[in-house]
Amino acid sequence: MSRVSMADVAAHAGVSAQTVSRVVNASPRVDPVTRARVEAAMAALGYRVHRAAQALRTGRTRTIGLVVSTLASVGNSRMLQAIAEAASARDYALAIVTVAGSRDIADAFARLREQGVDGAVVLNEATRLARDSAPPAGLRLVVVDSPADDRFAIVQTDHAAGARAAVAHLLERGHPTVHHLAGPRSSFAAVERERGWQEALADAGAPVAEAVRGDWTSASGYAAGAALGAASAVFVANDQMALGLLRALADAGRSVPDDVAVVGFDDVVDAAEYRPPLTTVRQDFDALGTRAVEVLVDLLEENAEVGRTEVPATLVVRASS
Repeated sequence: MSRVSMADVAAHAGVSAQTVSRVVNASPRVDPVTRARVEAAMAALGYRVHRAAQALRTGRTRTIGLVVSTLASVGNSRMLQAIAEAASARDYALAIVTVAGSRDIADAFARLREQGVDGAVVLNEATRLARDSAPPAGLRLVVVDSPADDRFAIVQTDHAAGARAAVAHLLERGHPTVHHLAGPRSSFAAVERERGWQEALADAGAPVAEAVRGDWTSASGYAAGAALGAASAVFVANDQMALGLLRALADAGRSVPDDVAVVGFDDVVDAAEYRPPLTTVRQDFDALGTRAVEVLVDLLEENAEVGRTEVPATLVVRASS
């Protein structure tokens, strides 16, 4: 079966091949009625854009890159799904590269440039590597979770506000203070959540104990149980560590929430199935991924200025608090 051509689409829509080309290349020089007729003809005939030919004409491949340290974490895997769907909806292909260290990030950017990507999204743990590296000239970047940096656009959860809401909730339940099981110091999200915890306690005039630190895993949450077993309330920097802490408290004969109230962060898919169901701060991973693509496309197609976009985090109250 022969490939549907622009000429076929033009004949079906009753327009010139040049008009079809303008529609394909998102030219503003097509009125909405004609554009809709051409798009309907493309759908009816099953016309697909020939990306290689389009790249030769426009100098753009309509491909965006994704730079990530791991896809094993809940947040990253959910954001990947959202990014893939948002890119497809805007007619962009997706190229994924993984990195582990500072040398890898330079190689990742080089590989993306070799693939001709128009821009890239950098996720979570990889953002620190991106900040410490020099992205190739002309490669537009959006990073998810990062301190301010005028070299690229930033999309992030309002981690500190989410943490403040968690602490305020526990203080309202009558706890004299709230202990914190924090994430790694190298993580922007962990630092911001710890900052929100400290600010909420300071605003309330409550004592601030030294944070206990984990590494995001449930095993580190379990290990923290010995240090946090005497606390009456704990704000945990993610749900996986909270899961480990709940098991440690149960093994120590401590009841949640009667003896210790626990609040997590992320609202992973199974958080409502923990024992007891986990009160947590919901991070909207779908919105983060979708917004990252939207910001990147605006940079590429509208030459928008780099800036910061924050996605709200909301407290979800369940039985653990």
